[in-house]
Amino acid sequence: MLIYGRNPVGEAFRAGKTAERIYFVKGERDARLSKLFSEAKDRRVPVEYVDRAVLDRLCGGGNHQGIAAQVSDFTYASLDDIFACAAERGEKLLAVLLDGITDPHNFGAIVRSAECFGAHGIVIPSRRSVGVTDTVVKVASGATEHMLIAKVTNINDAIRELKERNVWVYACDFGGEAPKTADLKDNTAIVVGSEGTGVHRLTRELCDGVITIPEYGKINSLNASVAAGIVLYETARQRK
Repeated sequence: MLIYGRNPVGEAFRAGKTAERIYFVKGERDARLSKLFSEAKDRRVPVEYVDRAVLDRLCGGGNHQGIAAQVSDFTYASLDDIFACAAERGEKLLAVLLDGITDPHNFGAIVRSAECFGAHGIVIPSRRSVGVTDTVVKVASGATEHMLIAKVTNINDAIRELKERNVWVYACDFGGEAPKTADLKDNTAIVVGSEGTGVHRLTRELCDGVITIPEYGKINSLNASVAAGIVLYETARQRK
């Protein structure tokens, strides 16, 4: 996997990710790039200097900030790993389930919010959903290196397992209660629907409740990543 940008590459180093090669733009060097160059040398990672046009092409036109790294593919976790993370931190479980998120920018932003607000893991389905791509890593600004992400065959089966393990599951959708009135202090999983169709009907019916963010403007729906961030903030506020 190719990741790019100073924060994603730096976080990959800090997380102990194995880098196979680092690309730097020729003729560009500042304090941050110099530090990453030194880290690459200390880790004995091969360094290659390339023209900006070459790096632009490698990164698909993304904002690489003069650096990219070829790293080992992302390693997905399991539900057990997410439960173990909560237990190790001595906290009630907080997980985010993504019901068909296909936009890597939304996924990356959700990963970033989940890490910032103390979630223990994210669960995605193996089909009809974006996985951890270079774009997701870039948008998450390195948060993918610190967030457990589990890939499951069926999101509804994952909800059933969570409920059997004493986790309250809430869908972010219309027609529910406001986040501040929901009790989010216990073991909690938040289901965020896709950009186009929202949470699927059967998935919503499996949930213990529905959370609806009050809106006062003229458009009637929030971006999936924004909605996830608001509910995650409220969860963290109640717990802290």
